[in-house]
Amino acid sequence: MLYPIIVFALVVLISGIRVAQEYQRAIVFRLGRFNAIKGPGLYWIIPIIERQQVVDIRTKTVDLEQQETITKDSVTIKVNAVLWFKIINPEGAILKVVDYNKAVYQFSVSALRNIIGQHTLDEVLREREQINATLQKIVDQTTEPWGVKIEMVEMKDVEIPEGMQRAMAREAEAIREKRARMVKAEAELDASIKLTQGAKEMEGSPIALELRRMQMLSEIGIDNNTTTIVLVPSDFSNAARSFTELVAKKNNDV
Repeated sequence: MLYPIIVFALVVLISGIRVAQEYQRAIVFRLGRFNAIKGPGLYWIIPIIERQQVVDIRTKTVDLEQQETITKDSVTIKVNAVLWFKIINPEGAILKVVDYNKAVYQFSVSALRNIIGQHTLDEVLREREQINATLQKIVDQTTEPWGVKIEMVEMKDVEIPEGMQRAMAREAEAIREKRARMVKAEAELDASIKLTQGAKEMEGSPIALELRRMQMLSEIGIDNNTTTIVLVPSDFSNAARSFTELVAKKNNDV
């Protein structure tokens, strides 16, 4: 009589043995009520009376499918994102929400659409990091009571209509052209200022002016195919005329 009882006790004892991995936690219910969190490692639950539900506490990655939404400036775009989260309170993840994976996904998708609708297209393209941080904060505040921690949210792709892409390309080209013209105008202004300063310096020094004239002539004469017209200063012309008249007068006197 004693032997069957011992065998039954051993079977019951062995059937209650459980092992949880390092990344797992077991939520144990006794007669339908939450009793304890077990694991990692070896533990024992009472067969029939107790049951368990195992939770993986590693970081999970969720791809948020592409969402078509309208920005604040009424541009229809398509956005997708990636979300990383982990369970920090296994009890809350099991007791406070039916399916925490589905709940996190659905709320994240809704939050993504809402936050895009609060920004213009330019802001969505330029301020991705800020939008990611805001989206993470919003989702994390909602999932915190569930025992879920949102570690990071990252927008992957922003798909813009073709017509808007062409308009943005034309706008970017116009901005680049404007910038180039401004740079050229600033260069011409600087050059004119330098030329004016040089002219004022040479105005009081005829020798410097003539040296500059000769330098220009030497630069022009580098090319053999160039026809050079030399303008002689009026002072040189008057001096040459006076010299010629003087020579002619002396010849007449002789």
